[in-house]
Parts: sequence; structure tokens; C-alpha cells
Amino acid sequence: MKTPDLLQRLIKEWPETLSGHFTLELALSGGLDSVVLLDLLLQARAHQCFTLSAVHVHHGLSPNADAWSEHCRALCEARAVPLRIERVQVIPDGDGVEAAARRARYQVLASSSANVVTLAQHQDDQAETVLLQALRGGGPHALAAMPRWRALTPAIDLWRPLLGIRRDELETYAVAQGLRWVDDESNTDPRYRRNWLRHHWLPVLAAELPDYRVQLQRTASQLADAAALLDELAEQDLAQAVRGGRLQLAELTRLSEPRQRQLLLRWVERSGLGSATPESVEAFRRQLLTARSDATPQWRLSRGLVHRYRGELWPDAGSASPQCQYLSSAVLTTPVALPDWQGVLAFEPRKGGLRSELIEQGLWLQPRQGGERLALKVGRKPVKTLLQEAGVPPFLRERWPLLVDAGGECVALPGVEVANTAQSDDGWWPLWTPALGPQIDAG
Repeated sequence: MKTPDLLQRLIKEWPETLSGHFTLELALSGGLDSVVLLDLLLQARAHQCFTLSAVHVHHGLSPNADAWSEHCRALCEARAVPLRIERVQVIPDGDGVEAAARRARYQVLASSSANVVTLAQHQDDQAETVLLQALRGGGPHALAAMPRWRALTPAIDLWRPLLGIRRDELETYAVAQGLRWVDDESNTDPRYRRNWLRHHWLPVLAAELPDYRVQLQRTASQLADAAALLDELAEQDLAQAVRGGRLQLAELTRLSEPRQRQLLLRWVERSGLGSATPESVEAFRRQLLTARSDATPQWRLSRGLVHRYRGELWPDAGSASPQCQYLSSAVLTTPVALPDWQGVLAFEPRKGGLRSELIEQGLWLQPRQGGERLALKVGRKPVKTLLQEAGVPPFLRERWPLLVDAGGECVALPGVEVANTAQSDDGWWPLWTPALGPQIDAG
């Protein structure tokens, strides 16, 4: 292969989005792939108008990490390319060291001041990713693997210009150009499944199917289209079925079974409750359809629960028991976000609301202890009953706040009722908006 071919291919496939002057930052590891891309981009500036810089992420996982950083520094200094070196702390969790390092790396990339961040993943990387996702039982989104172009943040795009180029082509180019690079010793560690694929299984596959990379890239491209169609359909279903953050069962059951599963999966992810396995989604879907109408089935996820109540699914991220909190009269002027309570308290002028002097003296937001009652026109009614009548689901009743005056008397159940002894014709009605959905106002 003639060395200029890679540059010609890069220019030929240059994204139309990158027209006019823009800033580009290369994620530079110091390995073969990113060193070649650095060289290609430097040459591409004769054909395109952009400012080039680089970033090196120092993970601190290898005894050679400092040497790699210095190698990148020397590369960039020799080529007059600005370089930032970012040290990160990799904190492994249930997903392992690789996933933790990837998260840390992408956090650095997302902090770029450039318009576009470019990565040097190539066709072999793409093929390996498709196979790994297939071995994990991934669906269309996972098997779509790495896109050539996507938004990294609202202000930064991510570009992978080498996805159509094999690693051996990059190595041929690097040798011909006299480039120097470093090798990460972890790339030969057999504990990582990607390395097992790369060094043991893929050579056997290549001997039988030399063009397997192209075929797997085609598969990824087709599944990317399928995933995009699923996304469009799921967004339409979400718009139709979700009100105030709560999923309407009547809308869910009108859909086909595959769309029900996609809607449930997308809704729990959008609600911040974590991802779910296909088996978990299907088990809960069946439970919803077979449980008694007065039952309250739950779905436990990695970051919370889903509750069914009165024809709706409620997301529940859970919360620690909140503490008493003093509220000054300033709460009348603007809604107050209360993170510990997972909600927002606001007041609006309304007949039957709290007397102004009570608020001016200061109120306390107090958690329920059980057995509280609120004074009504006739007698005193249990708070628990008032919440039930207002349609507050059981899991929220236990952490619904009470408003207590300076004398320790419960004067209001925000969003539900104000004590008869605390009302005024020109009073202030307390509104409570749980973080998971719209305010419940039964007053």
C-alpha cells in the first residue's frame, strides 16, 4: 500500500459538518493508532481549515504511564501541537477497571474546549466491539458499536475518522513514515476478553474469512440504523404514554409486546433508575398484565424502584429519611428546592390557605412519624387518610412532609390540605412537587 493513500482516504471521507474553521482536539495515547492519526491530521491542515491540539489522559494504571505522557509531550512539542495532560483517578466498580478507565477518559474528553474531539479507533477495534457485544447478548444499540460521528456534549462532537481502516494499514503507514509509538502492555493481557479475541480467536477467523472486518462493520452500520428507528419509535411512545414522569398503563397496553418492552426500558433509563436486562423487563411486563387491579407490584432496579399505583407506573429513586427543616417567610416569593426531601415547596395566594402571620413567624418542614392528624371543619382527620384520598401512592406517603408552626402544631399537608384553624380568606396555599413527577394538589 502506498503511504499517501491513508491521507487521501481521510480527506475523501471528511465530514461535511466540518466546513469552515473549527477547533479539533485529538485524544493521544501515544500508541500506534493515535500517533498515525496525529500525523494524518497535521497533513490534512493543508486541505482543511482547523486548529489542532491534543489531550493525553494519564490513568496511572501502568508503571509506564509517566513514560507514555512524556512520549506524547515530545511528539507534540516536535510538531508544535498544543497538548494538555490530564491525570485521572480510576475507581473500579462492578463493571471492572476497563469500564472505570473509559468513564474517566470520557469525562476528560467532555471537558475539551474544542468543537470536535477525535479518536483513533480503527476497523479492527470496531469488529472486536461488535463481537464482544454479541457475546454479551447485546441488542441493536450495543451491536451498532462505535459510531463514526456523534454528539459528546451539547457543545462538542466526537469523530472517529479511522473506522474504515485496518490496523495493519496503520502500521504500514507508521513504518513508512518513520513514526515512533508506545505499546501498552495491557493489550496482551489474556485476562481481558478483547485480548483473547484479538490474539487467539480472530486470527483463526481471518484465515477462513479474510474480510470479516468489513462484514462486521456492515452489520454495525445496519444495526445503527435499526437502533435509530427504535429510538424514534420509543420517543413517540414516551410522548404519548408519560405524563408528569409517570407511565400510563392504559397507553402501555395499547402497544404491541415489543413496543411495550422498548417503552419500559426507555422510561426507566430516562427516569434515572438504571438499565434493565431483557429478562427483567419481560418479567415485570407480564406481572403488570396479570396482577390484580388493586395490587401494587414493584420492579427493583439498580438505582431505584418502579411502583404500580392506580393505573400508573411511578419511578422511585428512594431517599434517606429527611430531617426537620426551618422555613422563613422568604419561601413565599419563590419555589424552594429541597434535595433532602426530593421535592419542591412553593406557595400561591388562595382562599383557604395559610394565614400570613403563621408564615411570617416561620414554619418547620417535618417528616411524618405516624398518627398525625389535621384539624378540619369537623374533627381531626388522620394524615394517612388525607394522603390516600389525594391519590398519593403508598411509597410516597411515608416521606410526605408536614408543615408545623412555631408552636409545634401541624398546620398543613402541602399540596393536600390546610388545617381549618390555620386558614385565611387571603391565605397562602402550600404546593408540594415530588422530584419524580408533577405536584399533587387535591385542595
